[in-house]
Amino acid sequence: MKKDLSERDICTKFITPALTAAGWDLRSQIREEVTFTKGRIIVRGKLHTRGETKRADYILYYKPNIPIAIIEAKDNSHAVGAGMQQGLGYADTLDIPFVYASNGDGFLEHDRTGQNASVETELSLAAFPPPEALWERYCRWKGLEAPEARKVVEQDYHLDSSGKSPRYYQLNAINRVIEAIARGQKRILLVMATGTGKTYTAFQIIWRLWKSRRKQRILYLADRNILIDQTKTNDFKPFGQAMTKISHRMVDKSFEIYLSLYQAVTGNEEEKNIYKQFSRDFFDLVIVDECHRGSAAEDSAWREILEYFSAATQIGLTATPKETKDVSNIHYFGEPVYTYSLKQGIEDGFLAPYKVIRIDFDKDLQGWRPKAGQIDKYGQLIEDRIYNQKDFDRDLVLDERTRLVAWKVAEYLENTDPYAKTIVFCEDIDHAERMRQALVNLNAQRVRENSRYIMRITGDDPIGKAELDNFIDPESRYPVIATTSQLMSTGVDAQTCKLIVLDKRIQSMTEFKQIIGRGTRINEDYDKYWFSIMDFKKATELFADPDFDGEPVQIFEPIPGGEPLPPDGPEGGGQPPPDIPHEPPLPPEEPGVSRIKYVIGKDVTVYVVSERVQYYGPDGKLITESLKDYTRKAVRKEYTSLDQFLRRWSQADKKQAVIDELEQQGVLFEPLAEEVGRNYDAFDLICHVAFGQPPLTRRERAEAVKKRDVFAKYGDQARAVLTALLDKYADAGIESIESMSVLQLHPFNQMGTPMELVSAFGGRQSYLDAIHKVEHLLYSQG
Repeated sequence: MKKDLSERDICTKFITPALTAAGWDLRSQIREEVTFTKGRIIVRGKLHTRGETKRADYILYYKPNIPIAIIEAKDNSHAVGAGMQQGLGYADTLDIPFVYASNGDGFLEHDRTGQNASVETELSLAAFPPPEALWERYCRWKGLEAPEARKVVEQDYHLDSSGKSPRYYQLNAINRVIEAIARGQKRILLVMATGTGKTYTAFQIIWRLWKSRRKQRILYLADRNILIDQTKTNDFKPFGQAMTKISHRMVDKSFEIYLSLYQAVTGNEEEKNIYKQFSRDFFDLVIVDECHRGSAAEDSAWREILEYFSAATQIGLTATPKETKDVSNIHYFGEPVYTYSLKQGIEDGFLAPYKVIRIDFDKDLQGWRPKAGQIDKYGQLIEDRIYNQKDFDRDLVLDERTRLVAWKVAEYLENTDPYAKTIVFCEDIDHAERMRQALVNLNAQRVRENSRYIMRITGDDPIGKAELDNFIDPESRYPVIATTSQLMSTGVDAQTCKLIVLDKRIQSMTEFKQIIGRGTRINEDYDKYWFSIMDFKKATELFADPDFDGEPVQIFEPIPGGEPLPPDGPEGGGQPPPDIPHEPPLPPEEPGVSRIKYVIGKDVTVYVVSERVQYYGPDGKLITESLKDYTRKAVRKEYTSLDQFLRRWSQADKKQAVIDELEQQGVLFEPLAEEVGRNYDAFDLICHVAFGQPPLTRRERAEAVKKRDVFAKYGDQARAVLTALLDKYADAGIESIESMSVLQLHPFNQMGTPMELVSAFGGRQSYLDAIHKVEHLLYSQG
């Protein structure tokens, strides 16, 4: 009977045949079971797992990469429209106007375009609309009825021989921009978080416009040489001989795709403005990468170029649109045609989440005032006033503060991964050099192994700049630690960066987002799924700003003298930094060349004084109440009573599923175990914190089961396995015994092969039944 068929059977026997009968091509227009997110990365101590992915049953495309309809299927025991709400949620994410639900009897159509008098309409299986009919409705909705507009939007994407295809949000961005240009829009702003592939997105936009001949001469501008070179050799490579990079202030008008630094075509003197060698109408498309970096300012060099080529269509790309009283991307380009935020990227699993470690020093909080007539280590009379955090490393240097920052960074790396790529952001070049020296002294052995272990990478140093490519190359081990001020704050694709250190005051949300973006890329081949931010200057207070949209996994403030590791790190306190030889910093610049900077030696000590732990919740807001109060609220959103929680726990085939659900709701088990006790498992943590029940340790639960002598019916080998499983539970928790792979570990591998051990119970199902009985007995205590 039809009602006995599975959902997959309904798709195969009824829905797919209805689509092909309506004229949809099975190979190029129909995709089934399309997974379009990767699942949010959930950090568990030093480990991680992924949350649920989102998957559509069907996505229908007019042409490859141009989706216009989505279908959510259910088995025949459901009503025809049972999948509609799920489908609407997916359609909103995927920017798809036509949504269908089906149970194999027919279809329910939901038209999101607003063109039909009836929003939802029931259709028979034979009445599903053909591709051309839906495409006509789509184009009418988008205002793309003119033939020249159709030619642009129907232009194919570039198909990569490697099989690379755009992610869903890249498709949304590309199609939105192409449609806006097809309608005649002249200025376009595209906002995509750092690490989400803006350059690849720009390539596909240019490719389709260029191939359709809507745009024939294109200028692509950026403000960093490395951005241009990466673009030319990677994403833009398919343009081949049609593409050139403007360099040495030489203009060759025989190409069609031009890549340039804005500095290469502008200058303070009129003769250096070589962009004027092109006629005003030479380019019909100008794309500005990282357009937040000044292109919107009315007096900027970028703005001069944009106004000179005002006849061209202009696209601004940015992760962080700049909005101040003086500079506005939106004022110039208009509202973004599409935005993909950092928060959404983390939620989808395309960007890495992060932990935050906040460290405060006594002098930063209390300030420091020189004695009357006190001079610095270079003999300069120190101006008599109170110096505080905003002054340190800009107007006044405390050697011991620099050394303490370096010590905390070195300590963290030693306790986690000494070869984790690390960027230390400093106030200026002088500060970056002093930080390099301090880190070298604290990592002497590793520097002896390779002098490039620590490098200063700043704009004034060609040797350091030459190492930038090695730093961002995942296959290159060195440099490991880079000290910098501005050079690496934007446009550096550091895929394997696992630690970002902020010893720099950051007042701009734009700069803050750009710096955080240095760590948000994921690289699974090199085990980079999340990263840490170590903050010494309260920069991460910007997380609480409404303009910030990506919440950290955890914010941790170590106790004085403790290691700079969140609660899931190694136990025990840190030691004070060793009394090592400390090289003097660079002397201050000559008076009149730069501001006066006073340098104070070892006679002024600096201490860590922070003792507070804070977290950010799944809603992106700072959790200001205690961890226990937060957990209680999070659990009770899901389970209103202890009985409800106990029923769910007892009915779950695997208890780990319940733990995963609670983690998705924002319960932080690792920090909670640190606070309540590491000897309790998730069940007792929840019962105790959320419902006030007295907890039992895992060892107490395991011993209580052993005393009941409930394994008498099993043979000797099976009883030995069950006893060992109880010990394993007492040591590591319930998740450690729910997988049959535990039988491959010690001590089980000393008892026999997994197959032999399972046979001792009478087979696989009998073994699983025994495990379920053990779990029931464990949680029937207390």
